[in-house]
Amino acid sequence: MGNVYKMALRFKNKYPMTVAWRIRKNASVIERHLNPGEEVLYVFVAQKNDNPFDIVSTAVIALTNKRILIGRKRVVFGYFLDSITPDLFNDLKIKSGILWGKAYIDTLNELIVLSNIAVDALPEIETQISTYMMEMKKNRDSDQD
Repeated sequence: MGNVYKMALRFKNKYPMTVAWRIRKNASVIERHLNPGEEVLYVFVAQKNDNPFDIVSTAVIALTNKRILIGRKRVVFGYFLDSITPDLFNDLKIKSGILWGKAYIDTLNELIVLSNIAVDALPEIETQISTYMMEMKKNRDSDQD
């Protein structure tokens, strides 16, 4: 059992209202693409879509010491992997509803919508991503000096 899967399962157990399926398979996509020396800092699960009725697009999202990875294993064969490096990150927006909330990660190329997240998990996710991005941008800026 991989570290990404354990961290995703811990998140799902802490916030059981978050809609997520096939966590082990999705986590394996991320574990397959971790680079040497890349360390996983935080993991959560969500649906990668903007449709509250689409509950089959579960993703595992991992913040590493180099980038954000979003892994989704396809049902039959193959998978999807999104990699967001700090230089592509623009903004983060959180929306809360009655039961579920959404996190919008704005990048230079696209707007990534992560939905069906338990409302009580939103502050933790916002804090983790915001702190992570500020730290990564600060490190990148100091490397350029």
